Amino acid sequence: MPSTPDLFVVCKQCGSEVSPYITECPYCGHRLRRRAPDLPRGGGAGAARRPRRLHLPRLRRSAREGEGAVLAPSRRPRRASGATSLRVDARPYATIALVVLGCAGWILLRGGYVGIDKLMIIGPLDGDWWKLFSTQFAYLNGLYAFVTLLAVAIFGWLLERRRGPGIVLVVFFGAGVSGALVASAVYALPLVSGANGAALGLLAAWAVPDLIDARAGNYYEGDLLGVAAIAALLLAVPYARPEASWLAGVTGAVVGLLLGFGMYRLEPSEG
Repeated sequence: MPSTPDLFVVCKQCGSEVSPYITECPYCGHRLRRRAPDLPRGGGAGAARRPRRLHLPRLRRSAREGEGAVLAPSRRPRRASGATSLRVDARPYATIALVVLGCAGWILLRGGYVGIDKLMIIGPLDGDWWKLFSTQFAYLNGLYAFVTLLAVAIFGWLLERRRGPGIVLVVFFGAGVSGALVASAVYALPLVSGANGAALGLLAAWAVPDLIDARAGNYYEGDLLGVAAIAALLLAVPYARPEASWLAGVTGAVVGLLLGFGMYRLEPSEG
């Protein structure tokens, strides 16, 4: 008799049963496999019939050790032992905090509550290393702030849904601080303001899996044309606003690519 295809596979991150024809878990965003499996082709007498959409009970892994794929019914998804539980409907608290801090920095500078030399990098650091962090939230122009914070909101949320809030903070500050540090080291009188480098880092880190799949000719779910358009806009901002450093932006994008590739290589290969 022909073998019956599996109706479900179990996500190792949150323990939910999901369709075997998707690449990411819809409950926690965990990447199930690097490419989508081939769909069964119909037409023959022995071809598998399309299953009806039924409301079936959720599944969970058996708690007993040594039973790799034993499944048992459960009413709701259960957290896998030793793994962080991520949900699609969970609020992206890290991304929200970064956007709120950016808005607060713009209000403080535009309202004159804080001097620009207290937050921005204007000239040599002279020991004020904390400006590498504070300049990520310093904006003098509303349009520059809107474009940058919109990119942070979009790709921070997407990355946080896939990796969690800690990774978002690591990529944001890793890319942003690295870009500001490189610009400060290269120029005798550097001028660095805003998080264009951090935004490009988040964008690059999120897009790495789709870039690898696209290069290999595999199926990918993201919109790389839209990502490229936003990246081009962020790279063009320094030509309109002198306080936005192009070198900080390019450095942030490179750091984001390296971090994203590292995370991609470390994730387990499934399916």
